[in-house]
Amino acid sequence: MAALPWLCRTGRTMTARQQVFSSSFISKRTITSNSKFFQVSEEIRQAISEKKPVVALETTIYTHGYPYPTNVKLAARLEELVRQHGGVPATIGILDGVARVGLTADETTRLASSPGSPNVLKISRRDICFALGLKDASGNPFNGGTTIAGTSVLAHMAGIKIFATGGLGGVHRGAEQTMDVSADLTELGRTPITVISAGCKSFLDIAKTLEVLETQGVAVATFADGRSGSVDFPAFYSRDSGVPSPVTLQNEMDAARVIYAQYALGLQSGMHFANPIPEEHEIPFAKMEVAIAEALQAANAAGQTGARATPFILDKIKSITGSKSVEANTALVEANIIRGTKVAVALQQLEREGLGDHALNETQSIVTGPAASNYSPQGVPISYASAAQSSPSPTTPSPGNSSAPLTSPEQRADIFVAGSLAVDLACDFTPRSSSSHTPALETSNPARIAQSLGGVGHNVAYAAHLMGASVQLCSAVGSDLTGKAALEALSTAGLSTAGIATFPADSGARTAQYIAINDAHKDLVVAMADMSILETPSTTSSIIKETFDKFWLPQLQISRPTHFVVDGNWPAEYLILWLRAAKSTNAQVLFEPVSTTKSTIPFQLTGEDTLATYPHPSIHLSTPNIHELTSMHAAARSAGLMDREDWWSVIDALGIPPTGARTAFALATSSALVDQGIPQQAVQLLPFIPTLLTKLGAEGVLLTQLLSADDSRLTSPEARQYIVSRCRNGTEDSLGVGGVYMRLFPPAARVPAEEVVSVNGVGDTFAGVIVAGLAKAKKEGREARVEDLVGVAQRAAIVTLKSEGGVGKDVSRMMEEL
Repeated sequence: MAALPWLCRTGRTMTARQQVFSSSFISKRTITSNSKFFQVSEEIRQAISEKKPVVALETTIYTHGYPYPTNVKLAARLEELVRQHGGVPATIGILDGVARVGLTADETTRLASSPGSPNVLKISRRDICFALGLKDASGNPFNGGTTIAGTSVLAHMAGIKIFATGGLGGVHRGAEQTMDVSADLTELGRTPITVISAGCKSFLDIAKTLEVLETQGVAVATFADGRSGSVDFPAFYSRDSGVPSPVTLQNEMDAARVIYAQYALGLQSGMHFANPIPEEHEIPFAKMEVAIAEALQAANAAGQTGARATPFILDKIKSITGSKSVEANTALVEANIIRGTKVAVALQQLEREGLGDHALNETQSIVTGPAASNYSPQGVPISYASAAQSSPSPTTPSPGNSSAPLTSPEQRADIFVAGSLAVDLACDFTPRSSSSHTPALETSNPARIAQSLGGVGHNVAYAAHLMGASVQLCSAVGSDLTGKAALEALSTAGLSTAGIATFPADSGARTAQYIAINDAHKDLVVAMADMSILETPSTTSSIIKETFDKFWLPQLQISRPTHFVVDGNWPAEYLILWLRAAKSTNAQVLFEPVSTTKSTIPFQLTGEDTLATYPHPSIHLSTPNIHELTSMHAAARSAGLMDREDWWSVIDALGIPPTGARTAFALATSSALVDQGIPQQAVQLLPFIPTLLTKLGAEGVLLTQLLSADDSRLTSPEARQYIVSRCRNGTEDSLGVGGVYMRLFPPAARVPAEEVVSVNGVGDTFAGVIVAGLAKAKKEGREARVEDLVGVAQRAAIVTLKSEGGVGKDVSRMMEEL
C-alpha cells in the first residue's frame, strides 16, 4: 500500500473507558458527544435519538471518483433519494481535520470542490487518525473522502447501522503476488455495520473476495431483484459474475430480519448485501472483461498499486467504454441508495416491534468506550430503554418519553397531521344477479373485500406526501397484528413512522379499523369504525395524555410546521391540546370533520379554550361535506357560540344586509343550495373558521371565505363576481374584515359508476392536496390562494375515486400542478 505524505504535527490524544453490559442492539462502541476530532450533525443526532432510519453515505466517490461539479450534483441527488424513501442521509467525511457524520450541503460542496488536491485525502481506517492529528506542509488541516472502511468506522461510532454505496473493495487480481487486499474486507470483519453495494468492483477477483469475506466472518447475500432461485454475486457493472452468491435475499424485509438477528446476538462483525445493477443499465460481463483486462494491463505498466490502483483502473475503464460505464456507475449507486434506505426503514420497523421482546434482554456482552453511559444496565440503548423499560406502567407507550434534541431545518416537517391511522376494509357487494344492488340484512352476502391503510389523518398525510410535501403523521397503534401491519405499510409507502406511538398490549388499546359495506354501485350502505384508540376509555386516557406531552408535543415544537391538520377523531379534551400546541407554533390549522357527529367536537370546547374568532381564530380552514357543515352550524348555535359578542362583531362587519343576501348567494352558488341554507350556514361559521371548503358531492365544492380588509380580490375585476358582501360599518382598520368571497366549483369530471372503485378517502385526498399546496406556497414565499388549489384537489380526489385503498398512488403525478 502506498504511503501518504504525512507531515508531523501531532494532536492531543483522547482516552476514556467505561464498561457496561449490553444486549441485542449494542455492539462495540459509539460516540454520542461531539469532540475536537469527531462531530455528528444535529440532524443525525436527532434522527438516531428518535430511532429514524439513518443511512450512511461515503465521500470517496466524490473526492476520488466523479469530477467537479458532477460530484456535487450526485451528492445532492443521493441524499434526496434517501429522504424520498423515508430515510435520513448521513454523508460522512473529514473536513478541516475533523471527522464529520452528517455533512451539510455546503460542507459536501467544500469537500468535493477540489478532487485530486494534495490536501484532499483518501481515508481508510488506517488514515483517520493521521488526518485528524496532523496538518499539511502549509499548516492547514486535512480534508478527506472516506472509503467504505473509513466510512464504516465513523458510521458505527455514530450508531448508524446501514451504509449504502457503489461497490465494495476486494481482492485484486494477482493478489497472491502483491497481497493487495482492500481494507474494506477486514473492516467488515470487525465492525458491525451492513454495507449495501453492487458487489465488489468488477476488476477485482470476485471468488477470492468472497473467500476473504468468509474468513473474516462477514455475512454475504445478494438481492434476488425479481429473479427466482439462487443468483450470482454481482460484478458491479454486470448482474452476473459466474460466482454463486452464498445466500439470496428476496426483499428488504428479509435483509432487515438478518440484520436484526445479528444485533440481537451481539455479533461484532459486519454484513454485505449485494444489490445487482438495474437490468436496463447492465454492461454484459464478457464485454466488461475485455475492458478490464486492458485497464489492468495499463495499471501494471504504469506501476499503479495500492490506494492509487482503483481510481486509475476505473478511469481507464471509463476511457475504454466511453460514457457507458459512467452511466452504469451512476445508475447502480442510485439503486443501491434506494435499496439501502428501504432496508433501513424495514429495520426500524422491526426494532420498534421488538422493544417489548424480553428475550433480547437475556444476551449480554461487554461494551467499552466513551459512549458506554448511553446504555442501560441491561445493555439497551437509552433511547430504546426509555421507551421499553423506563417504567413498568402499562401507560408508557413504546415511542419513548425522553425529550429529544432539536432537529435540523431540512428535517423539519412543513405539515403535521394529528389524526387516525386505521386499517380499512372495503366490502363491495357483488350480487350473483342484477336483481338487487343492495346487500340483504341478517344474512351473508357475496362480496369483494379489499384491505388498505386508511384513517382520515393517514389519508390526508399520505395525499400531502404524494404531492411532495414534508409531512409528519401523529397517531397511535396498538400492540397487535393490525398495528404491526399498519406500521410496515407506512414504511413501505415512504411515510415517516416517527410520530406513531405504539401503546402496550396491557393498555387495552386496539389499532383502529374501519369496515365499509358498499352496495353494488360502491356507494356506502353502512360502516363500522373502531377508533377508540384515540378516544378516552379508562384504559387509555392517561396514556394518550402522557404520549401527547412527552412524544407528540416535543416533535411539534421542534419542527414548528407552517400548517397543522387535526381530524375529528380526537375527543374534545385532546383537541384542546392540539389546538393550543398549534397556536403556540403559529401554524395554520385545518380541521377535517370526519363525520356528522365528530364534526361538532370543536364547538363543544368551553372556557378559555372555546373557539376563538377572526382575526385570531383557533381553526383557519375546514373541509366538511354538506351534512357535516349542517351539523357544525347546528352545534355552534346550540352551544350559544352565535350569541357571543365577538361572533356578532365579525358578522356585522361582513356587510350582509338585514334582509339577507339570498340573491347574491344564489348568483354565486345556486337556488337549490340557498334553499337548503348551505351558503347561509357557511357564512355564519366564518367568524370561527374563516375558510370553508364544503364538499357537495356531484355538485362540486363551495368555497366560502372571509377576506381581510387588505385582500386584493376586493378590488379585482376578475374576482368581483365572487364577492357577495363587503364591510360597510367602518371597522376595516380595527377588525380587519373586508368581505365574503363565495365561489362554487363544479365537479372536475363526471365519473361513470362503473369506473368508481372506492369512495373511501376521496374527501381526505382533497384536504391533503389543499394543505400541501398551501404549505408549498408558504415555503416558496409566495401568496397562497385556496381557489387556485381547488381544481387540482378535485382531480386528485377523482384519482382516489378510481383507485383501491384510501388514497390513489397516482395522485403523485399531479405534484407539479401545485
